[in-house]
Amino acid sequence: MNLFLVILNMSITASFVALAVIMVRFLLRRAPKIFSYILWAAVAIRLITPVSFTSSFSMLGFIKFQKKTGTGFMEFIPQEIGMQKNPVVDIGIKEISHFINSSLPVATPMASANPMQIIVWIGSIIWITGVIIFLLFSILSYLKILIKVRTATFVKDNIYETDQIDTPFVCGFLNPKIYIPIGMSNHELSYILLHEKIHIIRRDYLIKPFAFMLLIIHWFNPLMWLSYALMSKDMEMSCDESVVNKMGHQIKGSYSTSLLTLSVRKKGLLTGSPLAFGESNVKARIKNILTYRQPSKRMIAIYILAIVALVVGCTSNPMPLQQSPQESSQPLYSGYNIDKLMENKTLYVGSASKVGGLIGGMAKPTGVEWNGMALQTTAQPYGVTINYIMNDSIHGMEEREINNEVFLRNSILLLSLIDNVDIITYSFVDNSGQNDDMVNTFTFTREQADKLFGEDVRHYAKDETGLRQLIDRLDNMHFNETNNTP
Repeated sequence: MNLFLVILNMSITASFVALAVIMVRFLLRRAPKIFSYILWAAVAIRLITPVSFTSSFSMLGFIKFQKKTGTGFMEFIPQEIGMQKNPVVDIGIKEISHFINSSLPVATPMASANPMQIIVWIGSIIWITGVIIFLLFSILSYLKILIKVRTATFVKDNIYETDQIDTPFVCGFLNPKIYIPIGMSNHELSYILLHEKIHIIRRDYLIKPFAFMLLIIHWFNPLMWLSYALMSKDMEMSCDESVVNKMGHQIKGSYSTSLLTLSVRKKGLLTGSPLAFGESNVKARIKNILTYRQPSKRMIAIYILAIVALVVGCTSNPMPLQQSPQESSQPLYSGYNIDKLMENKTLYVGSASKVGGLIGGMAKPTGVEWNGMALQTTAQPYGVTINYIMNDSIHGMEEREINNEVFLRNSILLLSLIDNVDIITYSFVDNSGQNDDMVNTFTFTREQADKLFGEDVRHYAKDETGLRQLIDRLDNMHFNETNNTP
């Protein structure tokens, strides 16, 4: 199940990249197709590797993603979703995420298994079944081709001729061979053989099957099927352009005629095969050949710089938002930044940027300095640990009581604003010089908060008015005897 969730997260990330590539591909429609072909490498990288480096130049910066601590993993669906009391995913688009989350089943108390565990398990079974089916299809397709060409006659070099096929293609992984149908004229052969040789030089006979294998793994994603089709189209068109560059623009007419003739003769042996080259998109290829113009060296240099920047932008993760509790210039309500609290309200405690934003909007305790946080998301009860350094020794009982109330108020607000958090813990290191490196902790739970209020405190965070009402209630409470402070 964990592997399935990793694949899902990679597929979602690759979908955003694929959409970006499709958009850029449209903008570069007048550029040589080799550049569009190269761009698909960014999608392939996202489908292969679950982690990546971070960059401020990332094209995925608009996505509010869930980032695993200490990794470059873009986690839209948390690995622990099967254990969450209130399952939450974040697809990066607020409306879609809300729709999905409203459809997810809530954990049933005393049940032997969380409903989400069952859903994820069924999903993983369906996924692996699909992988096996498509893998068998590709193997059978390859064997069918081998059977067809086993009687082919050697012509020269790595070229073979047979009456069992109607369109030329390259077949083989270690020693690729060019197979051509019987009856092709000499002028047709010159174009077509060069086209197939360019495929071999560029290792397209390996790239396309590899891309098909990635498609098999991510078969459930419609965008990956579209990406594979467009990548294959760009592969063929860029190969056509190379033929024109090598043989001269005067061959455009006769080359286009050859492609049209081959498409008419085709019977469909290779259709759908991951090893097939040039068996489709004939109309688009002919149009591209006739309108193709080789760009100047200056334009080629510009295209190269643009493609490199786009590939880096698509394969890098956005820089994580490092929000720290600092004083805000915005007006406060009883010491709380209401706007910041409502902006960072979250269903999922694993959202580090949101939790950091909430802590930044809380009332500030005296004599301590914020020193980071830790999130407990691997198993229930889920928790947040907020670390502080005590720069000033707090001796007086009055000061201790003030801080005690601040931490308790903040805890209750955090429990209302973070839907699935169960425990708020404060950790203090005394660096005042009197008790060096002495660590104290203070904990407050959702159960305590709900018991104190006689209701679930989360409903207060539905809107700004409710949050102000909660703060007003906290202002009228006295916590001196409720808990101990460090």
